[in-house]
Amino acid sequence: MTRFAERPWTQGVSFTEMLAKAVAERVAVAAFNVYDLASVRAALTVAQQTGQPILLALGERYFKNLRPVGVVGLLNGLLESPTMGAPLSPLGLHLDHALAYESCVEAVTAGFSSVMIDASQFDFAENVRQTRAVVERAHAHGVGVEAELGGLAAGMASHEFVSGQELLTDPDQAAEFVAQTGVDALAVSVGTVHGLYKGEPHLDLERLDAIQHRVSIPLVLHGGSGTPADLLHAAIRRGVAKVNVNTEVSLAAVGAIAATLRDHPQVHMAELDQQAQAAMESTMARYVQLFHPATAH
Repeated sequence: MTRFAERPWTQGVSFTEMLAKAVAERVAVAAFNVYDLASVRAALTVAQQTGQPILLALGERYFKNLRPVGVVGLLNGLLESPTMGAPLSPLGLHLDHALAYESCVEAVTAGFSSVMIDASQFDFAENVRQTRAVVERAHAHGVGVEAELGGLAAGMASHEFVSGQELLTDPDQAAEFVAQTGVDALAVSVGTVHGLYKGEPHLDLERLDAIQHRVSIPLVLHGGSGTPADLLHAAIRRGVAKVNVNTEVSLAAVGAIAATLRDHPQVHMAELDQQAQAAMESTMARYVQLFHPATAH
């Protein structure tokens, strides 16, 4: 099988190079969850329209919808079709929130450009052990690795995480974790939530500052949905080079489908798919613009 990382549309840009460029330019790469054809097409369309790098993130939670090899097949087919074509900016395929080592291996084998091993529910030593094992396997194939230290609470409408306790990332532990694992990017907990906020969003920017000063790798912010623009910009200035967005994109698609069914209850499924894609594109494009404050006009 041809590896995704060897396909010409990646333009030879690795996960680490993509995030390092974002840090240097004080922008953030958008990571959008994909789980079907419409979401993959939406992310590709936004990459073409904006000209900005985008990560297509398949969560382990969505393996019932698509396995890694299926996403690679969809992506290859779409990018080789005359109607889609290659985007002007680099793309990445990312495995999001994998709890199992085997899932990371599956994504690496399929040709993903990066994987996230999430062992944050374990104690520090076990998190290090599991992360280091994935780093060794992924790096042997040129695949980048993200890990998480700390924990996000589960907000409203969260799908991947219906429960969870907030555990803010300790800056000193973050430095030790990076040194012991060799991970390429670190997802931190500084006040965002999985899903939508139940109250007013608050980010611990002092904590984020402290983490940035102690680690030399790009930082990742999960729970981008509903986070105000000023807080996103403040996080990006403090070393956040990748922001994950899932819930708000999904809700936009579901809302579009519900509105169409309300007015046209016997609509064809093909039209619902198009309505969902259009709604996802609009939401994705808005976030890509938010993540590039240094280049916005």
